[in-house]
Amino acid sequence: QVVIMPEGPELFLASIFINSVSQNRHFGGRVVKSDVSRNPEVAWQSEVYHLQAVARGKELKVTLCDGEVQKTGEKTLDIVFRFGMSGTFKFTTVDELPKHSHLRFFTISEEIPMVLSFVDQRRFGRWEVGGTWGFDRGPDPMWEYQSFRENVITSLHSPAFNKPICEAMLNQKYFNGIGNYLRAEILFRCSIRPFDEAREVLSELKPVSKWYEAQTKQKSGNKSEMNPDILDFCHIVPKEVIHLSGGGKGYNVDPDADDNEYKEFRAWLRCYNQDGMRNMVDHNGRTMWFSGNPGRLIPKDVSSRGKVERKRMKSNSLNENVEEDERSEPEKKLSMTKQEKTRNKKENTINSHKTSKKHKVLKNESDREKSISKPERKRRNSKFKLPESAPATNSNKEEATDTTASQTARQPTTCTAPTRRSSRQKKIK
Repeated sequence: QVVIMPEGPELFLASIFINSVSQNRHFGGRVVKSDVSRNPEVAWQSEVYHLQAVARGKELKVTLCDGEVQKTGEKTLDIVFRFGMSGTFKFTTVDELPKHSHLRFFTISEEIPMVLSFVDQRRFGRWEVGGTWGFDRGPDPMWEYQSFRENVITSLHSPAFNKPICEAMLNQKYFNGIGNYLRAEILFRCSIRPFDEAREVLSELKPVSKWYEAQTKQKSGNKSEMNPDILDFCHIVPKEVIHLSGGGKGYNVDPDADDNEYKEFRAWLRCYNQDGMRNMVDHNGRTMWFSGNPGRLIPKDVSSRGKVERKRMKSNSLNENVEEDERSEPEKKLSMTKQEKTRNKKENTINSHKTSKKHKVLKNESDREKSISKPERKRRNSKFKLPESAPATNSNKEEATDTTASQTARQPTTCTAPTRRSSRQKKIK
């Protein structure tokens, strides 16, 4: 199962879900927050109210409206949700309240009491009572495309675009709603290297997209001028997700969700978490999936996650194989299989044990040598000392010669140097 963190399409689908649940239903009483949530309490109390929801990028605004139908001047309250890593909405019976339900809206006038819950297993989700769209969030590329494009192109002087394009696309000030799986799919469709500088990639784009004009005004023209660029794909790809047939992705990102909810979505994915694709951890610690050359701004400490199938990479064309061989050393580390890494780790462990054992033996010999007493050390050294000649008579000289010969026989490997005669010996002779 591919578990996806909520991005622009998921929040838009969540707004559709809330509106469909709220249609022809009424809610009442107070809004209940769980005891473990660190988010603020929702000070709302009404006998009857209804809900409306709208999404913009990675934000969702739920409006509580007093009364059965919305009337001018009626009391309202906006709650802005940011889903974090696992936020989602579920509609269940009160008896089947989800385990990680942190904010609850209860229905009234129904035979079986129902509850609409904001469920967040990892608790990174946030809500703001009486809030509005974040000031640090840009236009939504799905529904505010022209404003989105203008915001990006007029801001290329910003330091945010000094980063690799894959990291700049996670900046919600310019790419509101684009997340990890969307950036991988968009860059893959555009054949753009993920770690090329964002400013270099975007500086060639024009303020007006001919492709978008042709789509909205149904104009005919040269097909080569109507190929979508990277900003166009930021508009195209998220819309493909929300229009998947058969329920498709839905918007449920709960790890315990039924696997059938992801069937259509998994079939739609081309790059993200797919067999044969490569991945690299970017400077923010997020996994970037891609194919081919990653680009020149790769992190210094290259690392990857998951499994990369080398068999599929070997079946590429000859040019791709040559390009694979000419990669730099950091990039070659990326393509090492898990088995190779495990084998290298075992070899390094064995070598380190051998080295430590050798040092331990040498250390023991040194300690043993130090423990020998001084007289014993002198006695041992005297065995290997060369025999010294001393003044002697002819008889003593013969005895010394016999002694030297016997020592030489016992020490065949010791080389004896010629004895130097003293002046007294020369006179005796």
